[in-house]
Amino acid sequence: MEKVINVIGGGLAGVEAAWQAAELGAKVRLYEMRPVQQTPAHKTDKLAEIVCSNSLKTDEPGSAPYLLKEELRRGGSLVMEAAAATRVPAGAALSVDRIKFAEYITERIEAHPNIEIIREEVTSISGSADTPVRMSVASTRTSAESDESSGDEGDLAAGTGDADKSVRAPTIIATGPLTSDALTADIMRFTGDDQLYFYDAIAPIIAADSIDMSIAWKAARYDKGGADYINCPMDRERYELFISELLAARSVPLKRFEETHWFESCLPIEEIARRGPETLRFGPMKPKGLRHPKTGEEPYACVQLRQENLMADAYGMVGFQNHLRYGEQARVLRLIPGLENAEFLQYGQIHRNTFINSPKILNETLATKRDPRLFFAGQITGVEGYVESVATGWMAGINAVRVLNGREMITAPQTSAIGALCRYVSNVETKNFQPVNITFGLLEPLTPELRKKYRKKRDRHMIQVERALIDWDEWLTTRLRPETGTRASLPA
Repeated sequence: MEKVINVIGGGLAGVEAAWQAAELGAKVRLYEMRPVQQTPAHKTDKLAEIVCSNSLKTDEPGSAPYLLKEELRRGGSLVMEAAAATRVPAGAALSVDRIKFAEYITERIEAHPNIEIIREEVTSISGSADTPVRMSVASTRTSAESDESSGDEGDLAAGTGDADKSVRAPTIIATGPLTSDALTADIMRFTGDDQLYFYDAIAPIIAADSIDMSIAWKAARYDKGGADYINCPMDRERYELFISELLAARSVPLKRFEETHWFESCLPIEEIARRGPETLRFGPMKPKGLRHPKTGEEPYACVQLRQENLMADAYGMVGFQNHLRYGEQARVLRLIPGLENAEFLQYGQIHRNTFINSPKILNETLATKRDPRLFFAGQITGVEGYVESVATGWMAGINAVRVLNGREMITAPQTSAIGALCRYVSNVETKNFQPVNITFGLLEPLTPELRKKYRKKRDRHMIQVERALIDWDEWLTTRLRPETGTRASLPA
């Protein structure tokens, strides 16, 4: 039987898992339901399409997001390679051209000899404590295609019609926000847990030539980097009018039977405004570090827009995710100075992210406690953020290959950002498990001696980053050396 790894989901976590597994010599079947099943948030049929923002957060050395990205870069991440190739100006942030980014990854995945992309929707997993996991696939293939590429008995089926085969091959579920209702229900049955979810909101994108640059100006906060952001200033009177109209605007209703759970780091602007009239001025409309070129003064409030593509003809509203009706968005957002005639290329939207109760279900290897052949990766594990999802895909892909080859699974260094994320989703002690971004709070703390020596928080953080990267490089060379099944190109 040919050794195969199944990866379900063609988002950031899925493509990274597939790439790592394929680079380690495994044959990979990457199941992607788009465009067979599409969502309102996605616009293309490309793999790894990003929707909420084009920013992969700060890449400033000494920060926790930088550490996570640097670990992935040193570990041969495809997503980090794509980000470097499609980067757009965004100050200290790592932002990408969304379309070129997805195209780059899709081309690399399609060209890999060890990866087969299957445009089908996986609808269910099932099984019991004493039987192998089985999965059902809703197929759109022709009979001819099925005859050519149907899998061996025991692999996730790739045939025509609904198929049901035992999963002896390692399988990674990385469906994230695209997890269908049917698959969600079956995951619930498999895990024995209630459904967990939260809502994410997406920010609008505006045509660059519709922004009034006689009012707005280009600059980065505190002049860090180049003049990479467009800034729309507000005086107090205009700010108060904006808040009033924002709170009065009609929102898209959620499902009646669902409670509203928002991810705190991605709250819609109208939800932030409900916490107090000044809240937005200390959040996405913070004017600090933005001085008007004509007056030299900071405005009362300021809206920033970030370049979305290499052509610089589209700008996203930073932190302005919302779930207002489209007509209401146009009305309220055109109250912002400089955006009176804004042309909206994309309105703000909402989507639901499903995640499992990972501390109960997963080991630190990201394999399920019930079946070491079944892994979860990406947002469905309870990590939030593009790079965080990539990191779990990277780890799951490597461990899936080790299971395939009969080797012991490994965990990342305790001091590393990837190790911290995997440790959080598998071990955090809480009755109310919630998604998390990478922060220094997740990393292994410094010793009391070092904390005493380095009084400033920034200095302590820099020491944590330096320590983590030293440990990471050592781990790559000692635990992931070529003879144990990893690429010879890793640091020697």
